Amino acid sequence: MSRVTLAQWRMLAAVVEHGGFARAAEAIHKSPSTLNHAVHKLEEQLGVQVLEPVGRQVRLTEAGEMLLRRAHQLLESAEALEDVAGRLAAGLEAEVVLAVDQIFPSGALAQALNRFSAAFPYVQVQLHETVLNGGIEMLYDGRADLTLTGLAAQGFLGDPLVQVRFIAVAHPDHALHALGRELDLRDLLRHRQMVVRDSAQRQSMDAGWLKAEQRWTVSHLETSIDMVRRGLAFAWLPETRIQAELERGVLVPLPLAAGGNREVSIQMIYRDRDRAGPATHAMAEALKAAVSEQCTA
Repeated sequence: MSRVTLAQWRMLAAVVEHGGFARAAEAIHKSPSTLNHAVHKLEEQLGVQVLEPVGRQVRLTEAGEMLLRRAHQLLESAEALEDVAGRLAAGLEAEVVLAVDQIFPSGALAQALNRFSAAFPYVQVQLHETVLNGGIEMLYDGRADLTLTGLAAQGFLGDPLVQVRFIAVAHPDHALHALGRELDLRDLLRHRQMVVRDSAQRQSMDAGWLKAEQRWTVSHLETSIDMVRRGLAFAWLPETRIQAELERGVLVPLPLAAGGNREVSIQMIYRDRDRAGPATHAMAEALKAAVSEQCTA
């Protein structure tokens, strides 16, 4: 058990900051004798001299400098703890759980999380990167405070957030591009398609699969992009995730007669909007702002 109290460290810090007992007493509304007693008691408890007189003022000893430096860290931690406790008492959540479909623009997500963290540094964020029904399942189970999904959730109303455009693409050296003509469904069925696995545990789906003769199924969108980039398959991929590859010509849109582009509307759904705490609402606003700024950039 610590023998020195936080109050004693605060009084020592005040004496050092203001250069003496009288000025410190006036600044923190304590009597000089109270400060003098607290500091001398601290020295007695630690067995170390922390202050030495210099004329009419006092300064830290070498040992005092080291101890006060550590004490400042302790005081800052205590203030942070008190701030968190106050926010919790006022109804602030200790944690916000996000279920975000992997097709959501990563730049907007990073910007939103950074903005949220600046305003709520002590609120933890649990981010679940989901696919298809995975986010809906978390919503139904009550495991996500906010869900960003391209699917409808029965019994819930969502706020439209952003349109994500999917483009059918392949590496420029892929056999489909070598045909040198407009493509149709029969052409696609003869080649390998990359599909991202539904992350739902109970009710999964195969959205976008064309029943191609060959199919590779992966668990993460980035893996699918990497495989297509290597020329191992074709896939419909979100434009926001492959913009750099399209600009460099590493990925090239397939010349489909129809269906080469698809639009998916991402919506944001609260688990319970009325019962959501201030941090959850702030996260929702950060996501909206980030999407708006990304779209107008």
